[in-house]
Amino acid sequence: MHFNFIGIDHIQLAAPAGCEIKAREFFGDILNLKEIPKPSNLAKRGGVWFQLGDKQLHIGVQKDFTAATKAHPAFEIRNIDNLKSRLRENGIEVIEDDELEGANRFFTSDPFGNRIEFIEWM
Repeated sequence: MHFNFIGIDHIQLAAPAGCEIKAREFFGDILNLKEIPKPSNLAKRGGVWFQLGDKQLHIGVQKDFTAATKAHPAFEIRNIDNLKSRLRENGIEVIEDDELEGANRFFTSDPFGNRIEFIEWM
């Protein structure tokens, strides 16, 4: 049997029920990601979807939600210092990290406690 991986279609982060307002504020308003409609048959599950370049970020409702504090997506970004400033202006903690050679990166958490990495390759 032969198959090929093409890439990643989307990333899903889990969140608690009722997460939509906070998800829109953080991912939409602060990170400036464009919300996209969920397919109607999936919309009833709750959550929010965003466009991220040619990929998607799905915020999905998980029963008995527990934040992912180690596992995380890493988003490649340009002008990372501008994003750091924007997060700090909105009272969001930025955790600096200089351990990856050739990269400017930092970590933060979404409103639900999930770890997120932002990275700019130098």
